[in-house]
Amino acid sequence: MKRRTFIAKGLGAGMAVTASHSILAGNSWDKTEEVTTEGVRVEEGKVRELPVFWDQLTSPDFREAVTRANGVCVIPIGVIEKHGPHLPLGTDVIRAREMCERAAKQEYAIVFPDLYVGQIFEAKHQPGTVAYSMRLMLDFLDETCREIARNGLKKIILVNTHGGNNALLSYFLQVQLEAKRDYVTYVFQAHEDEETQQRIKALRKSTTGGHADEVETSEMLVICPEFVRMDQVNTQSGENLRRFDLPNLNTGISWYSQYPNHYAGQSEGATAELGELVLNSRGGQLARAIKDVKADVVTGRLQEEFFQRSGMPLNTEQ
Repeated sequence: MKRRTFIAKGLGAGMAVTASHSILAGNSWDKTEEVTTEGVRVEEGKVRELPVFWDQLTSPDFREAVTRANGVCVIPIGVIEKHGPHLPLGTDVIRAREMCERAAKQEYAIVFPDLYVGQIFEAKHQPGTVAYSMRLMLDFLDETCREIARNGLKKIILVNTHGGNNALLSYFLQVQLEAKRDYVTYVFQAHEDEETQQRIKALRKSTTGGHADEVETSEMLVICPEFVRMDQVNTQSGENLRRFDLPNLNTGISWYSQYPNHYAGQSEGATAELGELVLNSRGGQLARAIKDVKADVVTGRLQEEFFQRSGMPLNTEQ
């Protein structure tokens, strides 16, 4: 079922699990659980699917979902901002959620509700933008991860579709080492393989982009076409104005100097075919990343080792 509004949630599929014990207890990075690829659950002789979305699970089902997910939770992250004159303000969180849903249906994980508390100061001059303070952004993300971990999900994957969040999330990863944690946070980064890149290139009509461009617009034509205003796609320019020209330097105003319309690219050539190709590629990549994270016991052990040594640095072998 496709999500056709900002608040309606697509129904996810669960994955049947062969393990019989819960990961809610203990914090051993050496234990893994085997998960099958069938999204069914047997209850009183009936077969039914287990939702992937956190907010669609009942409290009794949540324990089973944590086990099936091998303790993995994915968080779709974006912001509320202008996306050219033709895409909805929630484009980033809509795309992130779609990517997470597609991935979790292939490799079961629990999908946290959309997180739109991100870095978007550069769009405050545009109607509809919601920009939170820096301190709140970090605290909100930190407390969200802590609450997720408190509920038994010790491996958290941040799935971001907003370029303005990249530096924020990179910093957030570094500050995970500030104090001891019993969970690991990962940031997913999509990279199309060469074959997919060539297929995307063949379908594209434009060569420039970066924000509300042909690719993003194509994705939205798949997810929620009723919110895409193709009749308005050329009412504003997505051209780079190149008003900032200082070699080897960058500033906070750089993006505004280039794209004051908060639109980068040409989108009239967008198609659902292109959008489906991109979404399938990135959903598949994320599914593989979820599988890798489930099997990952090294990161947690190294993190625990680091916290132990950082508390007694004079005992660290040279």
